[in-house]
Amino acid sequence: MSQGNCVYVVDDDVTLLQSLGRLLRSLGYTSLLFPSADTFTKHDDFDKAACILLDINIGEVSGIEVAHRLKAANVSVPIIFMTGNDQPVLREAAHRSGCLAFLTKPFSATALAQYLQRVRQRPAEDT
Repeated sequence: MSQGNCVYVVDDDVTLLQSLGRLLRSLGYTSLLFPSADTFTKHDDFDKAACILLDINIGEVSGIEVAHRLKAANVSVPIIFMTGNDQPVLREAAHRSGCLAFLTKPFSATALAQYLQRVRQRPAEDT
């Protein structure tokens, strides 16, 4: 159950990662930034996480696989996937994994803000 105001961001593009950190700050969120799936999967504190902004293509392990691992570990934080590779098969796999949203890079600050607002409005038992 997530109750926090922190967005965990996982992306191997360091420039984008830093930009997202600044954007989230401007939207009133704190963030934890992870430059790889490996560094993210070593993290085990999700109590402060409002949601996870997770790149699908993050090296050897896909973001979708990371989402499945989180679910298997009973981590129930909403996931917003992002990708520069908007293929129907990826979009379908992302939605089957139970994600809250799927954003295609580049995406607007407004689009991200709308999904983050949905996270805030979700009842605690849904997160």
